[in-house]
Amino acid sequence: MGFHEVRFPASLSFGSVGGPERRTEIVTLANGFEERNSPWAHARRRYDAGVSMRSLDDIETLIAFFEARQGQLYGFRWKDWSDYKSCPASRAPAFEDQVIGIGDGETKAFQLCKAYRSGAQSYTRPIAKPVEGSVLIGVQRDELVETVHYEIDEATGIVSFFDAPDMGVEVYAGFEFDVPVRFDTDRIQTSVASFQAGDVPTVPIVEVRV
Repeated sequence: MGFHEVRFPASLSFGSVGGPERRTEIVTLANGFEERNSPWAHARRRYDAGVSMRSLDDIETLIAFFEARQGQLYGFRWKDWSDYKSCPASRAPAFEDQVIGIGDGETKAFQLCKAYRSGAQSYTRPIAKPVEGSVLIGVQRDELVETVHYEIDEATGIVSFFDAPDMGVEVYAGFEFDVPVRFDTDRIQTSVASFQAGDVPTVPIVEVRV
């Protein structure tokens, strides 16, 4: 799959609408009970970037970005302003935000992830597109130093330790991240007159698996 490691202008994604989408298959039985199943292990996010266009300069920037991606052909990074940190929105990321694994004395590579909890239930989301320079890593409550203790692949979200964490120790991470997406259309329709009248274009964006 073609993917460009470039972020959609964050100033234009600010104000967009969207969020996670799940697919649930529901079968209603003869007795009225339901059987529910989901073929998706992870949610897929959708957005509309059109509502964040504020000027004709924004439209020009959008069209240039769209053309450079060749429509739906190449994926890109997207900043979801409602969910882009390993911590609450009001805080700065810290190395103890998320537990991304438990050491076994042999494993050196760990995938960044973020846990979503509600009551006794939780869901762990893999994070494949961390923001460069934002990742903080710790082991057993001690913060480590990048290039000294580990390295991070910003294209995959995999943290590789030079020495495997000891058996039973928790591996922590804090970070900012982007969502891997693509345009969900091969057409951008704009009109100067309608835009000035308050009619913004529809620009659907959909998350891709990487």
